[in-house]
Amino acid sequence: MVAPQDPREEVIQAWYMDDSDEDQRLPHHKDPKEFVSLDQLSELGVLSWRLDADNYETDEELKKIREDRGYSYMDFCEVCPEKLPNYEEKIKNFFEEHLHTDEEIRYCVAGSGYFDVRDRNEKWIRIWVKKGGMIVLPAGCYHRFTLDTDNYIKAMRLFVGDPVWTPFNRPHDHLPARDMFKISCRRKLVTALSMLLRNLCNSLLIGSIVLALINKETSVYMVCLCLRLLELPVWFNCLCSISACLVAATAVNSP
Repeated sequence: MVAPQDPREEVIQAWYMDDSDEDQRLPHHKDPKEFVSLDQLSELGVLSWRLDADNYETDEELKKIREDRGYSYMDFCEVCPEKLPNYEEKIKNFFEEHLHTDEEIRYCVAGSGYFDVRDRNEKWIRIWVKKGGMIVLPAGCYHRFTLDTDNYIKAMRLFVGDPVWTPFNRPHDHLPARDMFKISCRRKLVTALSMLLRNLCNSLLIGSIVLALINKETSVYMVCLCLRLLELPVWFNCLCSISACLVAATAVNSP
């Protein structure tokens, strides 16, 4: 059975970029294409929603997000050659790699555009946001923005309190916001690895229990069952799981 598609993926897509110097408004896919999931983006602190852009004035989901996250300020920014004063200068500034000391929240209510962010290995990820897509770039995250080949986006800008749009062009690694961002990324990575290890431990323990039952090794079975039920540190659980699995396997193979 095919898992249902995340509705956000219809308005927000992401992929790793190539190293080409061609027009920045082109997709810049790698060959072959290498897409990035929304879950992978969330591990970098990039949050995303799909909202009703045709009814943003009365959208209860948007209202709840603003209340929950404290987004008290709101305005709109239209980026296109016809409507943005000093367009060429500003689009050039938008595409300079920079960070902010606060979140950058953008809700695309019309058009589309690219938000590029760095991954943990300094590789560029391009995030294509279309009508109905809303993203939050965390404070301290190096990023940049450009239009796509349609040359138009109308974005709602949200902020906690009075807006501060100050960009800090790279390098600004000494800012506290940058330190906090890197710490947050490390914590998310450690959490993900811990979950992976815990799942591995559980698989090993279940396998050990099955092997012990096959060979009627009651003592091994009871040890494995206790380890399965106890909330032990991941590293200790993993070590015990491997040991139990080896003991059970040896017992099954013994004459």
